[in-house]
Amino acid sequence: MATVHPLKAETPQPRKPPWIRVKAPTSAGYGETLRLMRAHGLHTVCEEAACPNIGECWSRGHVTVMILGDICTRACAFCNVKTGRPGVVDALEPENLALSVASMGLKHVVVTSVDRDDLDDGGAAQFVRCIERIREAAPGTTIEVLTPDFRNKEGALEAVIAARPDVFNHNLETVPRLYRTIRPGARYFHSLRLLDQAKKLDPTIFTKSGIMVGLGEERREVLQVMDDQRSADVDFLTIGQYLRPTPRHAPVDRYVTPEEFEDYRRLALARGFLMVASSPLTRSSYHADRDFETLRAARQAKARAG
Repeated sequence: MATVHPLKAETPQPRKPPWIRVKAPTSAGYGETLRLMRAHGLHTVCEEAACPNIGECWSRGHVTVMILGDICTRACAFCNVKTGRPGVVDALEPENLALSVASMGLKHVVVTSVDRDDLDDGGAAQFVRCIERIREAAPGTTIEVLTPDFRNKEGALEAVIAARPDVFNHNLETVPRLYRTIRPGARYFHSLRLLDQAKKLDPTIFTKSGIMVGLGEERREVLQVMDDQRSADVDFLTIGQYLRPTPRHAPVDRYVTPEEFEDYRRLALARGFLMVASSPLTRSSYHADRDFETLRAARQAKARAG
């Protein structure tokens, strides 16, 4: 069952502005990516979350694979992934994922998952197996993981970091004030601490986190989230427009203008992030392959500058 967010019928929703509209996916590259995902029985967050960038990304062969099934144990008000009781963990998933990565010749892959509060380790062991198998099948591919918060799962974060992904990503999603309605199963400061611990466990790893805007947050709250992330030494911040998946999800409060996104980008860079992606259509994994190269170059330039 999908997330439900009751909304009175008379509550008006703002019309989508021109800058938020995208074309339907039709390219041959999109079709080939879809075929490979189906052939190997893989789920993608691109489809499950109804990402507006799916046509562009899949045409280039860039996908965000979602492991541990397609049913989440939580019910966040922004997310279109099904909520319910998940099935058993697929033991062949790491192998199928690695084969797909190798056959597509990916330079960079993003691996995410549903929340699996039903598992003792929150699914950490499956992340580890996926990382290890990709390293074997495609040693030249860099790996980014976008994990759940592993709340109350002792040792889970440590296991994932020990597997040495190139990027550790965990999204804060929104400002602390909105957690109760938007992300009720999570806790803001736990997620922030997860990012801080990841960097302390392995200072060489790139850490990344994202938020959505247009949910009713205030500008000062977004700036405070930036400061909180920098206090956790997060390297890469993404900021994108929240888009309501269905009428049963949280409403859009407003559409943030491209000029405001650029202002956020400028202010975030001034705070010391190595990289900031901030635009209406920015998503956590949007252009992740290209961005990884930029991120690595930014660290090298900072090191040379002393």
